[in-house]
Amino acid sequence: MKLSLPLIPALANALECSKVDFQAILPTDISASVAYATTVPANSTFQVPKENIAFPTSPVLLRQACAVQINITSSPSSAYSLGLFLPDEEDWNGRLLTVGNGGYAGGIDFVSMAVGLGYGFAVAATDTGHNSTLEDGSWAIDKEKLTDWSCRAMHGSVVLAKETVRAYYSKSLSFSYYSGCATGGRQGLKGIEVYPDDFDGVLLGDPAWWTSHLQPWTVKVGLNNLPTTAPHHIPAGLFHVIGAEVIRQCDPQDGLVDGIVSDPVGCHFIPEKLLCSANVSGASHSNSSCLTGPQIETLYKIYGPYYEANQTFIFPGLLPGSELQWSNILGSSVPNTIGTDYVRYFLFDDSDWNVWDYDTSVVGAADEADPGNASITNFDFSPFYRRGGKLIHYHGLGDGLIPPGSSDYLYRQILKNVAPKGIDVDSWYKLFHVPGMEHCAGTATNAPWYFAGAIQANTLGLRAGSVSGVPGFGDPEHDILLALMRWTEEGRAPEHIVATKWGNDALLDEVMRQRPLCPYPERARYSGDGDPDSATSWKCSM
Repeated sequence: MKLSLPLIPALANALECSKVDFQAILPTDISASVAYATTVPANSTFQVPKENIAFPTSPVLLRQACAVQINITSSPSSAYSLGLFLPDEEDWNGRLLTVGNGGYAGGIDFVSMAVGLGYGFAVAATDTGHNSTLEDGSWAIDKEKLTDWSCRAMHGSVVLAKETVRAYYSKSLSFSYYSGCATGGRQGLKGIEVYPDDFDGVLLGDPAWWTSHLQPWTVKVGLNNLPTTAPHHIPAGLFHVIGAEVIRQCDPQDGLVDGIVSDPVGCHFIPEKLLCSANVSGASHSNSSCLTGPQIETLYKIYGPYYEANQTFIFPGLLPGSELQWSNILGSSVPNTIGTDYVRYFLFDDSDWNVWDYDTSVVGAADEADPGNASITNFDFSPFYRRGGKLIHYHGLGDGLIPPGSSDYLYRQILKNVAPKGIDVDSWYKLFHVPGMEHCAGTATNAPWYFAGAIQANTLGLRAGSVSGVPGFGDPEHDILLALMRWTEEGRAPEHIVATKWGNDALLDEVMRQRPLCPYPERARYSGDGDPDSATSWKCSM
């Protein structure tokens, strides 16, 4: 059944879509100015400002809307921007959707905003107070910018967006929603932790929530596979060999051999099956189909949890089935800059810090400082629960950037904090694993991965921003954002979410297969009867 989205009755706008009108309604207790306010005609392209290097793609085929950017001063040395897409009155569904960012990207994600516009939302986003690409953290040496990135820009943007939307439509909001993945997932969790009134419903994926541990782990796991000349180094050319052996050993566990690893945690993967014969040695055999003993030891470090002194848990390892996305953090001659920039600029304010000097003191320093207060440290989300908030959280089991075990760990921390208060965590919080999905979107194994999660529509073909929801399946069973809205507004919790894989995802042609995503800790298993590519042939069970 398609979720009913009642429209607000058509009204004469309290404001025109003009810079002067929006400037007139800005609160007097903040320093802010309107950069522009312009009407975007129906089926046209919104031209993203050229300085927006983080999200340069211009969304196409938009609904008619008013596009607004407001610049807000956050300190004597910092400022952030709020972007808005405001649909016409007759198209507005009465709700605000705020979308998140990714990595260290400083920019407004107008494509994700356009996706929300397609649902009928008024949509908001922030540049988080700086201008940079996803893996560039050098700006964080300015701690006011770091504070903006952590949560100040998002919260301030949400508060101002709500006030602006009310003034524009001369009507109060019915609900406020959030959707984000990776850093966007962390932003949504930070809102729940610190500002539980910002959102009524939060949708987040693959969250980078434990910044003080995730980024040192990114450095450490990269160093574990370096230097490239060492006998223990696994060249990127062998990642697909490891992935193929993982599928051979772990695929059958869900009752069907189909190339998809549905339960990597439950698979007792034996890396030694990849050992080379005695006449193969060294680190330069990327064209072979085997690993040496030292490389097997590296593989254990990649998959295994990271502990430091006194067996202190730091971070979980990557899961079997994520190998085809390892090149991002394991395939270079140095660790990924998203980790090293954190240590250099967020933590030590030292652009000359040598990554080869990494030791156990880094995590201790990061825990003590928690730069920008970016990590989620208070897991008592009961204020969000008590005001009726709903949270849907998902993580791709093929994620090769952020280990899915970090989401399981987060779930258990929240459960541990709210259960003693008599709060049933399942009544307001669901975690869904997505077998075969890589980081936030996509698949290397033809696994069903599309369910209208954050940034997923951005990856479909060349029609940036023109696809909203799940094409052909506009209902809460297939669309996770509609599922969140139904749960928040009607009290109907999702029992599962159906994920979709098309034959050609870029073309949105015939559906290849669909599978149910099950609420943690349940798993989907093939019933043994019916079409294995139909979601109805699969059941969620423990």
